[in-house]
Amino acid sequence: MEVKITNENFESLKNGELPLVVDFWATWCGPCRMIAPIVEELAKEYDGKLNVGKCDVEECEDIAAEFGIRNIPTLLFFKGGQVVDKIVGAVSKQKLDEKFQSLL
Repeated sequence: MEVKITNENFESLKNGELPLVVDFWATWCGPCRMIAPIVEELAKEYDGKLNVGKCDVEECEDIAAEFGIRNIPTLLFFKGGQVVDKIVGAVSKQKLDEKFQSLL
């Protein structure tokens, strides 16, 4: 299940027990809309094993700036509160699945 990332819940999700995948996106971004259904599907498949969050870069500019997000979509993979991997741009479900798997 996907969670909406906000300035208020980000730190607790990032430092939570489960690994976290954050999808940085914006409503006007075409490639973001292309991978959204794939990310949503994987979020359901990995429910209970890791958290998946959507972070609107226009609503959470501070979080995007903190991690130097310049291009979207960007997916950051967190484990133990630290960024351990990153994907920039639209990629295949297989590639995303491999990255999700590597977090476990």
